[in-house]
Amino acid sequence: MIRNMTRDDLPAVKALIDSTDLFPGEMLDGMAGDALDGESETERWMVLVDNGPVGVVYFAPERMTEGTWNLYLIAIHADRQGTGEGSKLIAHVEKTLADEGHRVLLVETSGNSDFEQTRQFYLNNMYTEEARIREFYTRGEDKIVFWKKL
Repeated sequence: MIRNMTRDDLPAVKALIDSTDLFPGEMLDGMAGDALDGESETERWMVLVDNGPVGVVYFAPERMTEGTWNLYLIAIHADRQGTGEGSKLIAHVEKTLADEGHRVLLVETSGNSDFEQTRQFYLNNMYTEEARIREFYTRGEDKIVFWKKL
């Protein structure tokens, strides 16, 4: 089941994030706080639930555009990666946005070799590498932008 994330989900989602080594799970308090408190009308946090959250996704509209959204975070618990649950979660986001009449979903990630699996995930889910900004994050680390028409 995929549903909106609640404040009660935070401990489990932090543990999920910690399992992936993306960033420290404690950062979620600042990232998700406004949306979970109902103070954001546009930021969306959703969880994939199977006896508790096993996946999380965060997406929001691109400012000053019409129908363009950014996928800022998608993560599946490390124990469940490679099971197709990430594809299920991203497909849910795409369908939700398309049903609302939105046009484009963008995703950015690192060009470093440790993100090869991440980039392959987007390619496998029919995203197109749209842009590469050289040395964006730090010296030698490019930003790769993926694009998909909804």
